[in-house]
Amino acid sequence: MYGISIDIGTSGTRMHAVDLDSGQIVSTAMTVRHPVPGANVMDHLTFCIEVNQDIANHLMVDTINKLIGMLGIKKNEIERLAVCGNPIQLSIFQNMELRDLAFAGERALKQRGVEHQKRDAKVINSDDVGIDIGKSSPVYVPPSIAHEIGADALAMMYKTGLLERKENCLVTDYGTNAEMALKVGDEIYTGSAAAGPAMEGQSVHFGMLASPGAISDIDFESYWRCKVLDDNMLPQNGDLVEINSGNVVDEGMMHGKARGITGTGVVAAIALGLENGNIRAPKFTTLDGKIHLQDDIFIDEKDFLEASKAFGAMRAGHFTLMEHAGMKFEDLDTMYMSGASGTYVDALKAQKVGLLPATPKKIYQVGNTSLAMATDIVRDPGMIDVLQTKANSIRANHVMFALDKVFETIYMQELGMWQEGMPADTYNFFLKMAGIQEPPAKITEAEVIKLVDRDIPVLGKNGLKILRDIGTVMCATFDGCIGCRKCEEDCPEKAITIEEDGKDFEIEVRSDLCNGTACMRCVRICPEKVFDFKKMTFDFDM
Repeated sequence: MYGISIDIGTSGTRMHAVDLDSGQIVSTAMTVRHPVPGANVMDHLTFCIEVNQDIANHLMVDTINKLIGMLGIKKNEIERLAVCGNPIQLSIFQNMELRDLAFAGERALKQRGVEHQKRDAKVINSDDVGIDIGKSSPVYVPPSIAHEIGADALAMMYKTGLLERKENCLVTDYGTNAEMALKVGDEIYTGSAAAGPAMEGQSVHFGMLASPGAISDIDFESYWRCKVLDDNMLPQNGDLVEINSGNVVDEGMMHGKARGITGTGVVAAIALGLENGNIRAPKFTTLDGKIHLQDDIFIDEKDFLEASKAFGAMRAGHFTLMEHAGMKFEDLDTMYMSGASGTYVDALKAQKVGLLPATPKKIYQVGNTSLAMATDIVRDPGMIDVLQTKANSIRANHVMFALDKVFETIYMQELGMWQEGMPADTYNFFLKMAGIQEPPAKITEAEVIKLVDRDIPVLGKNGLKILRDIGTVMCATFDGCIGCRKCEEDCPEKAITIEEDGKDFEIEVRSDLCNGTACMRCVRICPEKVFDFKKMTFDFDM
């Protein structure tokens, strides 16, 4: 008999099959994108509210069913499942009210007739949520702690042992929606920073999630040595390249096997570029304004600007929690980094771009805590009650960054520094004017403890399967469309194709590639102003 553990992330879903007799992981499957249009969690929320939540739920459950089919086990032998994720993803999965996550403040909720939803631990039937395994099996959903502090944040705190730590420590799940928690004495301060899609390799030229073929790191050896994930999701030596031309100085074992670059690879490239003078924010000093890597992959100034939004949001989030806790940077003892980006990134390079504070004495990289906790629940369903007790006991001080003046002040200086070249003296002047401490001028040398080699430590004897064909096609024929193809040509994700049908032009958009409300270039660039994203229909037979 088997159990299925599922982590629904903002940028993709990961899943284990677990042998319930031995407790061993048998196989692993994952997607490389999310089936619902959008580049971040707020886009998925907006899609549900403004387009159709039933469609989002259908796309998500269909993806889960396809992944289960790739695990190499008999469906009628699946005894139970557990699913973890942030509040928005779990609400879409259960197709429950989620508008309370969209609007801040009691007045805004009351005006819309929206009530807060309880997101406690629960057990639901697989057939009630559309999971196709031929029978009804229990699906365990762990609890949220509070409004924005979801099951994934609880997993992050629980699996790192944050709640029992005596030292001052900070834990962050690095991704599109970065959950973070700071423990100072008996107090816990939490926040969630919309870091943007660049941390997951999206909205970046050649960007991709952490999966086989992704450049995940870069080392400097007179030239730049690319590190590429192999079929087992482990980084191996790629080519040594000259970044102005992309010429290969020395071929590595992953020569010819790079398919793109993930967020951690972008972090490494920018950190090295800043250190070596190839980047003087926000400009590149290379010959053609690009940093060339192996297999014709490059990053440019546009990618830098996208990534710097994530750097700024992360640092502003950490900075804000410390300010609310009344804590100085030098008092931070320990940092925990979770998630795929928190695993594959070089922690010291990440410090150079502000993804973690400059002062912790120890840095732990711990892997995918959300999937790990779901796997624990599958092995021992009684854990669901333990987690609810833990959630009830946490009295966290949650900081809503979107409404917080401290966060706003710091983030504005971050954008000024990264995207306008603001000098450090000016940055610090504005912080001083706002009564905010200055960040450390130098990075303290920290001990880095990498607890796992990859974000999913165990793939199982049957290995990893990757599902690339997810989502559906959104279709529309708009009155007044002249077939100019400007929407098709300008789409940054190449999600749009146009077919001519007599006098009409049928527009097709792949939902898994579309960035949804984070982009909407198709709507803005249409010269006839007839492109209406909300009027598209969905083909679920693709």
